[in-house]
Amino acid sequence: RVRFKRLSEDDIQAYIGSGEWRGKAGGYAVQGIAGSFVVKMVGSYTNVVGLPLYETLALLSGEGFDVHAGWADA
Repeated sequence: RVRFKRLSEDDIQAYIGSGEWRGKAGGYAVQGIAGSFVVKMVGSYTNVVGLPLYETLALLSGEGFDVHAGWADA
């Protein structure tokens, strides 16, 4: 869950004018300009960004995948 501050008309127009919303699911990217509007987040930050990394690695590891394979070569 992500809670935004109450946006003023200036906030909205400046954000629309930035063009950053284009191509974004939900019209924003929390790691971008819209992050300045966020007053509260409940849950996984990486899920809001797009991929819940912790949860994904836990699931893969639980199924027996070596989630560390290739890290030394990165």
